[in-house]
Amino acid sequence: MFHLLKRWIPKSWLDVYHRILAHLAAAYYAHPSHGLIVIGVTGTNGKTTTCYYLAKVLEASGEKTGCTTTAVLKIGDQEWLNRTKMTMPGRFWLQRFLRRMRAESCKYAVIETSSQGLIQHRDIGVEYDVGVFTNLTPEHIEAHGGFEKYKKAKRILFEDLARLPLKVIAGVPVQKTAVLNADDEHAAYYAETPGLKHVAWFGVNDTRGLQAVNISLGESGSTFEVKGVQVCLNQPGLFNIKNALAALSVCEVLGIDLAAAAEKLSEIRKVPGRLERVEEGQPYTVIIDYAPEPESFRQLYEALSFLPRNKTIHVLGSCGGGRDMARRPILGKLAAEHADIVVVTNEDPYDDDPIKIIDQVAEGALAAGKELDRNLFTIPDREEAIRKAISLAEEGDLVVLTGKGCEPYICVAGGKKLPWDEAKAVKEAIQYVSRS
Repeated sequence: MFHLLKRWIPKSWLDVYHRILAHLAAAYYAHPSHGLIVIGVTGTNGKTTTCYYLAKVLEASGEKTGCTTTAVLKIGDQEWLNRTKMTMPGRFWLQRFLRRMRAESCKYAVIETSSQGLIQHRDIGVEYDVGVFTNLTPEHIEAHGGFEKYKKAKRILFEDLARLPLKVIAGVPVQKTAVLNADDEHAAYYAETPGLKHVAWFGVNDTRGLQAVNISLGESGSTFEVKGVQVCLNQPGLFNIKNALAALSVCEVLGIDLAAAAEKLSEIRKVPGRLERVEEGQPYTVIIDYAPEPESFRQLYEALSFLPRNKTIHVLGSCGGGRDMARRPILGKLAAEHADIVVVTNEDPYDDDPIKIIDQVAEGALAAGKELDRNLFTIPDREEAIRKAISLAEEGDLVVLTGKGCEPYICVAGGKKLPWDEAKAVKEAIQYVSRS
């Protein structure tokens, strides 16, 4: 009903519309976040993994935790895929989920907080206590009308911390705190939010706060120390160390023992749809990762640089819906620079011409030296594209699939959502090729 109503509302009224909806949703569900310690995580990359880490490490306190991320939703031991195709859910959905957290005796709520959600005022009625900033790179520029507006949108989370009243949970005051990545050049901008009183820092290169030292990176994970505590991660990449540091910093802010939190981190075998291996008895490695934009591509290949392999095959696409069209050839170029064979296919075209998207991605690969039908293939059907990649894979190779992660749909024209399971598609392709 609200989506239909929105079509008839003048653009000049949309801001008021979003605000009213947010207030109504919070009131309807009796302001559930008032009784929760709410942690919001914002930034360009690493939000989902940081939230997932947080949801696990907060349990080191012995308290139940709920969380919403792009990939998964979680309440205590219950975990399921996020089928909304939204990083930050709509207001009524989010408030209902927060109330469910309260009803199921959660103490903590972790919310992946997007810039789009913030400018649409989905944060109104969510009483944040801790705000986490992961990093900022030029992304979603078209949606926001420029990088500075995108950067400013992220600041809304920290403005919320500055204006919201102090909360008392179980008789203990919860200090409003910003937890910032000191290695990022934009962190100071958020630290200087007017009215923000408490800031905690984390980083690899910066010594102001929680710092990772004695770092050892490997093909299947990493180890590091923080304040004398040994931390073992089962997810590779320096960027995941920073995600883990963010989670540990929140624990320190909330008075949770770092050693207990580090132990929880070591128990996480995988983050759904993030550097996720697919095993079907094949003699080569297959990895699925969400990685929708250039910086996440660079981080992905940095993490994979420790993985021995013969050749690399990369299956990718780019999002439609008028989003970040400029990144399409950049993604193709990056894939071509890092992979021996590139297969370009559909991701989520929405109402855009899927062939045009594929051609724009392929242009970047061609510019980087790839040749069509030799080491560059354009196949619109994603299932067929995966089969092609698997058919080209040999013992010791690496097949990388990006753009979907664990998303349950492919979004096409007319608002249609086609059911999708990337891991299942890969397994079926392996079985199909092995029978051929």
